[in-house]
Amino acid sequence: MTQNNAWKRNLWVLWFGTFIDGMGFSEVIPFLSLYVGYLGHYSKGELSMLSGLVYSASYVVVMLTAPIWGRFADRHGRKRMVLQTALGSAITLGLMGLVTNVWQLVLLRVLQGFFAGVIPNSTALVATETPKEHAGYAMGIITTGYVGGNLIGPILGGILARIFTIRITFLITAGFLLVSFLITWFFVKETFKPDPERAKTPLFDIHLLRGFPKPRFVIWMLSATVIIQAGLFSIYPIISLLVKQLMHDRGPVTIVAGLIASLPGISMFLTSSIWGRIGDTHGTQRVLILGIVFSGILYFPQAFTTSVVTLGILRFLVGAANAAVYPTIQTMLAKETPSNMTGMVFSLNQAAQALGAVIGSMIGGVISNLFDYSGVFIFNTLMLLFVLVLILWRVPELRWNAGRATSQNVRKEDQDG
Repeated sequence: MTQNNAWKRNLWVLWFGTFIDGMGFSEVIPFLSLYVGYLGHYSKGELSMLSGLVYSASYVVVMLTAPIWGRFADRHGRKRMVLQTALGSAITLGLMGLVTNVWQLVLLRVLQGFFAGVIPNSTALVATETPKEHAGYAMGIITTGYVGGNLIGPILGGILARIFTIRITFLITAGFLLVSFLITWFFVKETFKPDPERAKTPLFDIHLLRGFPKPRFVIWMLSATVIIQAGLFSIYPIISLLVKQLMHDRGPVTIVAGLIASLPGISMFLTSSIWGRIGDTHGTQRVLILGIVFSGILYFPQAFTTSVVTLGILRFLVGAANAAVYPTIQTMLAKETPSNMTGMVFSLNQAAQALGAVIGSMIGGVISNLFDYSGVFIFNTLMLLFVLVLILWRVPELRWNAGRATSQNVRKEDQDG
């Protein structure tokens, strides 16, 4: 087989794998809380608390392992890591359909987080095996796999749970992941050569963090990521329970919950490029500030909604606002980081997101237990207000006039060039 055909085959096989992996992680959102309820007889407060624990369990491990797996793959090969994580994910999801109590489910969610390496390693494999003249095209394609899986996952999960059962849905998804494992094993080719010098370095060295030119900026942006992610994930443990309450436990609850859960991702997919162009023209700082403000405004009325239609509209709009937050933080981190440290920064950013997911999932369960579901949305609004005050106070580069100066400097450099 020619090199031209090899990289294309790698690309489409790995695209399928990232699509299935993204779908497998996201499809549990509509019914995971409902599944917890099926596994025991719990009060409303106990169900909220246990749902928060189940949601957060996988992200604890992602937080701890994210800075390590990338360097492990650099030592031993990306294909090996893709195979290990795909097979592990398939086994873990399949076993979730067989659990008999909530603690077994928590343990399997921990293992699911341990095997959360299909996406980054598939992306790295495509990046290293694709000719440079086709790199942009290939990276765009592989990204749509993960994004598409995340978007369709909640909807498909809700439909499968409605047609079959929640248990069968886990087994079906495990089957897809097993197929992904097999075709990756047989059809993906990697030209990997181990580096003896790299093998001598530790998988994670804290001293690598000392080389950032703006360490204070990076620390505060990662801190903002943790807080924003905590607010976002505080909602996940209760979203399906809220939909069930609004529908009075009648009708296709899992399908509607899946649709509601997927709407923010759909709107983020549609609007992120628009926010990016606005940031290039008027300053990424301004886009970040506007995104945080609009998100806070849109979360607050969700605390008082009495209709799933209204909830769906607000969730769609808040996704568009979030599209101005997460990509902007990543863009600003990339701009302020030397190219030889980009991998470390984005690993730390992934770990920060996982930490926020852990904190948010647990806090969401506690708050909904104390103040009902509406308290979670109010908490999210307060967290966004806190982040806004924090970054404007501690990070001068993010102030409104700084955004103007940055955009003017960019335009001036373009004109000079």
